[in-house]
Amino acid sequence: MSDEPTVPRDFEGLKAHLGVAHNALPKRLKQAADFALRHPDDVAFGTVAEIAVKAGVQPSTLVRLAQAIGYGGFSDLQQVFRARLKAGWPDYHTRLEALKAVGPEPHPGLHLHGFSQAAIASLERLGATLDPHRLDAAVDLLAGADTIHLLGARRVFPVTAYLAYAFAKMGVRTQLVDNVGSLGGEQIAAARPGDVVLAVSYAPYTRSTVDLAATAAAAGVPMLAITDSAFSPLVSMARVWLEVAEADYGAFRSLAASFALVMALAVSVGEKREAGQG
Repeated sequence: MSDEPTVPRDFEGLKAHLGVAHNALPKRLKQAADFALRHPDDVAFGTVAEIAVKAGVQPSTLVRLAQAIGYGGFSDLQQVFRARLKAGWPDYHTRLEALKAVGPEPHPGLHLHGFSQAAIASLERLGATLDPHRLDAAVDLLAGADTIHLLGARRVFPVTAYLAYAFAKMGVRTQLVDNVGSLGGEQIAAARPGDVVLAVSYAPYTRSTVDLAATAAAAGVPMLAITDSAFSPLVSMARVWLEVAEADYGAFRSLAASFALVMALAVSVGEKREAGQG
């Protein structure tokens, strides 16, 4: 059962657990296990059907694998892969401790320089890697929307909040999905196929953002995703996605590239609408 103390709840423990059980597993379960260990990001946020296709097995095989190694079901096993992503970023106390390594006596000027350099690195990377054709497609998608639903939480909430402000000033109808009062589900339920959802999330990918994006995608609402990897759970839902890889200083990640990108999107959408092309 999934509540047995011998069932690992961390990724390293799971790898060891599978190493012991591997030889006793049937061929298809071995195939599924091998895929899961090689592609943990895919397993963390994919649906059973999506993961099964990539692994070359039936969805029921994933359920059987989870049960064979002691978990209550595949969703129970999947929590281990999601915990791995969350563990990849230290808490804020750990980050502050890490900053002590930047110099014998850290001071505000030193930190300002560090954050400035991270911002510069983020902007240079964005300029060098962003596909201009995808950027054009993103602007076209947003410009043609009846309403743009802005979805982003926690660290990236300021990015979507800025877009709500900028679009409002340009007369572009938007809804900021702020999840106040835990009403995010009701807010995203207002999205229709003629609208567009603009979702922003970076690793370790806020669960509420992924879930609300999935709700909109299931309703047939087109999506523009701004995220940091092709392995992001938003990518498979998005009609267009833009990659932003922010640099960090002491594990505190910049948002410079994210703001530069959304400012460019807002202005470009405003221009296209003014020209009557939206």
